[in-house]
Amino acid sequence: MIDRNANVLLMYTGGTIGMVENADTGALEPFNFSHLYANMPEIKRLKFNVESYLFDPPIDSSDMSPSIWQHIVHVIENHYNEFDGFVILHGTDTMAYTASALSLMLDNLTKPVILTGSQLPIGKLRTDGKENLITALEIAADKDATGHPIVPEVCVYMQNLLMRGNRTAKINANNFSAFTSPNYPYLGEAGLNIRYSDQFILRPDYDKAVNFNYAMDPHMVILKLFPGITEEVVRAHLTIPGLKGVVLETYGTGNCPIYPWFTDLLYDAIERGVVIVNVTQCLYGGVEMHRYENGQRLEKLGAASGYDITTEAALAKLMILFGEGRAPAEVNRLVSVSLRGELTIRG
Repeated sequence: MIDRNANVLLMYTGGTIGMVENADTGALEPFNFSHLYANMPEIKRLKFNVESYLFDPPIDSSDMSPSIWQHIVHVIENHYNEFDGFVILHGTDTMAYTASALSLMLDNLTKPVILTGSQLPIGKLRTDGKENLITALEIAADKDATGHPIVPEVCVYMQNLLMRGNRTAKINANNFSAFTSPNYPYLGEAGLNIRYSDQFILRPDYDKAVNFNYAMDPHMVILKLFPGITEEVVRAHLTIPGLKGVVLETYGTGNCPIYPWFTDLLYDAIERGVVIVNVTQCLYGGVEMHRYENGQRLEKLGAASGYDITTEAALAKLMILFGEGRAPAEVNRLVSVSLRGELTIRG
């Protein structure tokens, strides 16, 4: 039920939704926020209050960084008591990274934080931005019969689907259905009405305050395995000065080569305190290192299982856990534990 007295803060960080086409070059360029309102008179027809916060200048999502995530959290913290929900307009290219990071930076979140955007600018006749934005605002204002928000967690809403933010992945660069939640059910679907799946939504402790976590350590790397990967490539990744964590994208259920040079390099990195989290390159399914001998070798070396976590969430999790000053052994343990519903442990 939408609360007619709700106050929602609409944050525009940048992205395609607020861009216009350069008449000379055809390239999409950021425009000012008034352009969004000029093309969205529907916002004024909503039965609750919407206020806006503009990132100036707007940020192309390709330029997203931990410092910008910290800025977003800072804005939320500064306005947390004034608003019932938050909607973040964001470019789609790195939206899954941002949603994953925010979900882990906001502990015991008691209000909706909904990220949305579009594949076409808001001024285009066939834009998907209008429906995405209006529905995201309505979700941010929705409350249950007790007066609590229906979705008190960080979510992504795109093309009729409401998804847990740290479970999302962008899967299509050309279609409106650009995102999916491969290993976790949708939290809601929008049709004639918005249908929520209450059993899958996180529930905070309303008797406790939300914790805003800012500390992040960027000394991480993603290493994607491929047939023919050389010792030089792996060594270059694992010997980066100051390296703290590695998201190792393995095959299938968590398998990797068992060349002596490969396992030696992994062992040396782990001995130096580098945390290696094993995630699968497959979109669906997760890591089960015990299933095959090659995966068992990784497990014996001390690599942590990411189960069905996404690469985006695994990266954000390492940044935040190390940012909190935790020892490698503690980080290695926690990356295999669900903190905000970012992974499911099976078997």
